[in-house]
Amino acid sequence: MSDRYLGFANSKIGRLIVSTLGLPRPPLLRRESDDSPHSLSGNVHVGISTGSLYATQIRQSLENTDLQWIGDNGQGNRHLVFDASGIRNTDQAEELYQFFHKNISKLPRCGRVVIIGQQPENIERIDHAIAQRGLVGFVKSVAKEIGRKGAVANLIYLNGFGHKGLAAPLRFLLSAGCAFTNGQVFSLTTPVSELPTDISWQRPLEGKLIVVTGAARGIGLAMSQVLARDGAKVIGIDVPQAQEALEKSMSEINGLPLALDITAEDAAERLIDCCAQQEGRLQGIVHNAGITRDKMLSRMNDQQWRLLMDINIGSIQRINKALLATEMLDQGGRIVGVASISGIAGNLGQSNYAYSKSAVIGMVDSMASVCAKRGITINAVAPGFIETQMTAAIPFATRQVGRRLSSLSQGGLPQDVAEVVSFYLSPQAAGVNGNTVRVCGQSLMGA
Repeated sequence: MSDRYLGFANSKIGRLIVSTLGLPRPPLLRRESDDSPHSLSGNVHVGISTGSLYATQIRQSLENTDLQWIGDNGQGNRHLVFDASGIRNTDQAEELYQFFHKNISKLPRCGRVVIIGQQPENIERIDHAIAQRGLVGFVKSVAKEIGRKGAVANLIYLNGFGHKGLAAPLRFLLSAGCAFTNGQVFSLTTPVSELPTDISWQRPLEGKLIVVTGAARGIGLAMSQVLARDGAKVIGIDVPQAQEALEKSMSEINGLPLALDITAEDAAERLIDCCAQQEGRLQGIVHNAGITRDKMLSRMNDQQWRLLMDINIGSIQRINKALLATEMLDQGGRIVGVASISGIAGNLGQSNYAYSKSAVIGMVDSMASVCAKRGITINAVAPGFIETQMTAAIPFATRQVGRRLSSLSQGGLPQDVAEVVSFYLSPQAAGVNGNTVRVCGQSLMGA
């Protein structure tokens, strides 16, 4: 369902009315185009803290793009990147203030702010770790300030070493792909000394085989479309009842439909057999399939609990176990889970759903180091209010409140979730492991 208020508030007469009444005016967001995805353009201003570690890597990461570098005296609007890795105590944090105090007003509509720091848990000196942890609160506050312009701010944490893995998250967070990803922290936990030389930033998944469950509609369908746009061969999985819709959606992207109940006893075996029959190595799997069975605990029956758990987390664990018993994902494979903001903040009448989605986050946390030893990454996205058939069924007043309770004053699109998933799956993102990123426009829920 489309957000009619969004369109009205940005019309000529609508702007006048909402301004007069003091109503929120959600900005029109800039998203990736199918014709030229992942292109970087506009002006960028890079600030460097005293003693910074990553100035050279930032410059190298943004080579061969259409970004124009602007210095302190440059004219015009610009995206803002600040290397805060050199901030070693809270007094030195004034450098952060000074840079953004001077430049935040020069951020364009739908502009991008990226701050780069060091993971506090990997810093030995206490005052240094404290100063770096402060970056989280700072970037989340900046994100709230600039959201009215359709701009977003995010933080990249490195674990103390400089490496080429910085390029992937930095380029993603400066792109149109992070239109609804705001106030988030991306952590690079795995060293990347070199990137493959045969990869494309515009079609990073060229020739890669990727499985998407729940692919017949909604977010799963959007994932399949975005992954195909980025060059992937998609194996789309959905229940046999959705076979017709699945076949149609896969035919449109030259994908392969596999009608399969993922809770079936032989589901993992059939999935592995299907992958083995395809040309090319399996690059990754996206565990998107899931259901809701909302009920207050006192009224929830056993079936509503057990069915949801089996689909939302039980089937994922079984498929992961079967895949990891093979070498299909070793040395470059990706596992992506779809959690939910409900799994972070909880939600009324969703104790079963919130448990399952929180368990997906736990899966990422607990499996990250095990996967890393085999050259595999595992990450998750946690969508907030996304415009789907599911949210269209929410009562009107509740739906409007859900849309406006974010820094961007609107719901996201399935494409917004898909863009983060495609980033996770890309070969360039080899250093990103054990992350759960919210795609919620910086919703107040769980903030």
